[in-house]
Amino acid sequence: MERSQIVGYHSEWNLGSPGGWDYQRMAQQIGKRVWQSLRAAGTLPDIEIDFDAPLLSPVDAFVDLLVDAHRRRRGRAAGLIAVVAEAETLDDVVENRNLARRLNAIDGLSGALMAPHELELKNGRPCYRGTPVSIIFMDFNTDVLLRLHRKQNLAPLLEAVRRGQVVNPRGTEPINSKGVFEIITDPERNGRFHAQTIARTPWTRRFYERSTRGPAGERIGDLIEWTRSHWDNLVLKPERGYSGKGVQVGGVHPDGDAAVARALAAGNYIVQQKVPLHLWAEEMPEYDAAGRRPVLTSYQTDFRCLFGPHETFGFVCRYGQVPTNVGSGGGFQPLAVLRSDISVGAATRRINAAIMRLDADVVQAAVAEQQRMAIDLQFTYLLGPVKIALRPRLIKDGQIRALERYCRYIWSDCLVLEKMWQAGELDDMIRIEAEELEIARQQPWQGSAAIFASDGIFSFGAHRKAA
Repeated sequence: MERSQIVGYHSEWNLGSPGGWDYQRMAQQIGKRVWQSLRAAGTLPDIEIDFDAPLLSPVDAFVDLLVDAHRRRRGRAAGLIAVVAEAETLDDVVENRNLARRLNAIDGLSGALMAPHELELKNGRPCYRGTPVSIIFMDFNTDVLLRLHRKQNLAPLLEAVRRGQVVNPRGTEPINSKGVFEIITDPERNGRFHAQTIARTPWTRRFYERSTRGPAGERIGDLIEWTRSHWDNLVLKPERGYSGKGVQVGGVHPDGDAAVARALAAGNYIVQQKVPLHLWAEEMPEYDAAGRRPVLTSYQTDFRCLFGPHETFGFVCRYGQVPTNVGSGGGFQPLAVLRSDISVGAATRRINAAIMRLDADVVQAAVAEQQRMAIDLQFTYLLGPVKIALRPRLIKDGQIRALERYCRYIWSDCLVLEKMWQAGELDDMIRIEAEELEIARQQPWQGSAAIFASDGIFSFGAHRKAA
């Protein structure tokens, strides 16, 4: 594999409120320390890897984005940047707490974490405890905002939307649907998108009784029956789901009839071509406590790219089973830039083999240190402590540059999608209720400050071979 080559696809985009930007920073700290401990205690290969490259801590650029959004509104004046999250997540989602603390440490600015109902209107302006709010990062999508508004009257937050103070702008919501991948994979409608975006988008169709074109351009008379008969190579997922909820994968969930019935009953699903599992799986060493020894286990990997108006912010590495979402039990993996003149695949194999040769007590001690650091950093999510991989995922500088180009293409293509929506060209695609659409119309995006995520199921050269 060439140093700039990336194999694979993106499975979905998140244009509403993507996360993971600070969890990766913590995973880097833990991964670097564990790597140093393993090297000190045993013989690891003489391979140079870098845990500290700027794009391995995406929270840094995200903070800069929020501060810049404040400066554009208020100049050098002081102001409050609010981090707004659902009330039940305030204690459990540590990256939101950390973000508020970090903003609060910037000269001339303050940051605060709050539930949406804690905002108030004072002289018509959104405020928090009497202080006007400058910018709001809202850690949930517009459908949740509308649901909470109906219970708690979130007029102050809706006023902030109207004033253009919310990041990400609510105008991204109509194109924040996995269903838009249908347009990108439809040769009759995708002529305005970048070739790389098209090539990395798995064939996707909104799932209901219909005729359409298949992955190879073949005519499908009945999409539902076709899905049943081709189930092993397909995925069903909610158009606007998150945390892996409701996702059914052919081969992993063998009962295709049940998967189809569940999707039809729930409504608003997509069917998507399955990316072969071996293309986004790697073997990773871990400590088997029952057997008191290191073992190699195959895990699926997930590579999230975070980017904004002018730059790529950084990357988030997740791993687990299918799906890899942390909300479904997945974990985080440290990421390291491979500096040595060796391929990612060869370096990964050498690191795996070296860890497997280490004394079991050394590996157990490294895992214990990993767990202690995780507790100290409060590395937890809604389900509790987050799993962390023992070895880093490797990437080359050339592959990072290729990912930066890829992110610029997606940003540009999302602008195309927004223009299509505003021109009425996506009316057949938008399946969200009228009140939510009205909120979206109140705050157009048009390329303004936002943090987008593309969840890639990529390989940089260490993926497993096909069975």
